[in-house]
Amino acid sequence: MLTVKQGAALSVGAVLGTGVIALPGIAAQIAGPAALVAWLALILLSAPLALTFAALGARFPDTGGVASYVGRAFGPRAAAVVGWSFYFAVPVGALPAATFGGAYVAAVLGGGHRTTLLTAAALVALVTAANLGGVRVSGRVQLGLAAALVALLLAAILTALPSADAANLRPFAPHGWTAVGPAIAVLVWGFAGWEALTSLAADYRDPRRDVPRATWIAVGVVGVLYLAVAATSQLVLAHPSEAPLADLLAIGFGPGSRALTAVVAVLLTAGAMNAYFAGAARLGAALGRDGALPAWFARGADAGQVPRRSLAVVAGLAAATLAVAAATGLSTRPIMLAVSGSFVVVYVLGTAAAVRLLPARSWARRTAAVALVSVLGLLALTGWYLLWSVLVAAAALLFVRYRLRSSTMCMAASSAEAAPPSMPTSEPISSFSSSSPRPSSGATSRPARRSPTSSESKNSPDSVVVP
Repeated sequence: MLTVKQGAALSVGAVLGTGVIALPGIAAQIAGPAALVAWLALILLSAPLALTFAALGARFPDTGGVASYVGRAFGPRAAAVVGWSFYFAVPVGALPAATFGGAYVAAVLGGGHRTTLLTAAALVALVTAANLGGVRVSGRVQLGLAAALVALLLAAILTALPSADAANLRPFAPHGWTAVGPAIAVLVWGFAGWEALTSLAADYRDPRRDVPRATWIAVGVVGVLYLAVAATSQLVLAHPSEAPLADLLAIGFGPGSRALTAVVAVLLTAGAMNAYFAGAARLGAALGRDGALPAWFARGADAGQVPRRSLAVVAGLAAATLAVAAATGLSTRPIMLAVSGSFVVVYVLGTAAAVRLLPARSWARRTAAVALVSVLGLLALTGWYLLWSVLVAAAALLFVRYRLRSSTMCMAASSAEAAPPSMPTSEPISSFSSSSPRPSSGATSRPARRSPTSSESKNSPDSVVVP
């Protein structure tokens, strides 16, 4: 079972992750020092978003995570869209995440793109092995990674700050204030992750108490470190850098700090990938259990079990994505933006579900409403990169339609075989059981179906959804 410290470490690793390695430089290239406004906006957005998912996780702990909440609120089709959007975004997003860390290793060891890809492949293997031991092993690994990376980031900030120069903030908006919008769209990558740990809510000892505590700790740590690294980069570095963390460490520890920079980059990358692989593996098993993926995925869906089949699929897809990138020279930036678009879709439906499910007039519901308005703005900024999300959503809806049609045909065949010989062939066979009341002439004869995202008993009235 997860402790509060382990849960907070997983959240810090999932959100802080690879964003702090490269995003300060990318955002500064887009908006100049005004990128600090984008950072502040995303930090302020992340708090209500994180607390909304924490409130849902505490109230409805389930390995299905956000997909289970959306299923409760809007039914199985919406749940499948959310589940597929997150599950298939994780292995694709492993490419830019792992290559961010791999580039720092290549800068130390040499070998260029080959070293970058080999490091990325090693990271995929490392986090897969960590998650094969279950969430307890993964949580312990993450706690150590989080402690190390926080210490190293603080060291980089504190040793570089004496070189700060306020003149580096002028002009503050060299590309105009409209550039802040595109910078925010890029920075979404750095704040994705609050939804990743909802699939692990059921693994806490006391979800109602521990999930909010772990989230509050993570929100504070992530907000302080992100803003500190971004501000220090702007104040210390005269020009935007593609590797701002490396430059800060070089200022603080001298030119020989490249090896230390590579260690920090690998720790950050491994922490993010470890958290995402853990959440995605749990989610895939829950989707298989609930019919939104083939039943083969379902093994290991219950709390305390290890979803090895789902994890193997995530790892395999991540390896395949790396292989395609190695063969084609695929750029990571459009992949990063497309994956961020998938996460925004998850946020929109997840916060909308929170507004519907959380108690009326509660602070949790008001916080969810604020988060929903904010993520709708992010959705508008994503632009045509939402095309990937649309394709994944279409595939999810087609699969659910196929499963429902197959289930209906099987039920009809079973009813026909069980019908008594004396039944008139002209009378249609009802899909209700013999103990159920017959529907009125104006009622539909389709049977109610359980939402494919609920892990509760079949006897629970909340688990019945009519598609």
